[in-house]
Amino acid sequence: MKTWRIDLVVIAVILAGCGGTQASSDTHSQNTPQASGANAAGKTSALRTLVIDTSGGKVEVKVEIADTPSEQAQGLMYRTALGEDRGMLFVYPAERELTFWMKNTFIPLSIAYIDSEGRIVDILDMKPLDDKPPHYSSSEPVQYALEVNQGFFDKKGVKVGDKAELPF
Repeated sequence: MKTWRIDLVVIAVILAGCGGTQASSDTHSQNTPQASGANAAGKTSALRTLVIDTSGGKVEVKVEIADTPSEQAQGLMYRTALGEDRGMLFVYPAERELTFWMKNTFIPLSIAYIDSEGRIVDILDMKPLDDKPPHYSSSEPVQYALEVNQGFFDKKGVKVGDKAELPF
């Protein structure tokens, strides 16, 4: 009787270690725990201003920065709202092709993929809770991804080719 309890505890510990969010280096969910700006580690990040130069003028977005693998894996997951003119900027150390998905993401989002020079190379609309392939991929290597409420880019006149002034 005592042996099976020990076995059960060992199995439970192993299974607990196998759970959680895991993202490969090329596939990321875009998700963060609360709308308060707390990241997966529970630290509060200050919002920074990203400016996009468009043909119609400058567009400002207040962004949270996701620059660690855990912040990038969590992204905007489980949130039920994202403030107007708010977003999340995913920052990677170098350019590469990026793929995002919408697992456990309840908000309809648009994503802009941005190269190392700040040029927007893709803008895609993403469907809430869409975790089935094909995922939302950049058409070329990029270093940044900006997620905002769906329709934000259209409403503000942001287009592929516009330049983003990154907040760092």
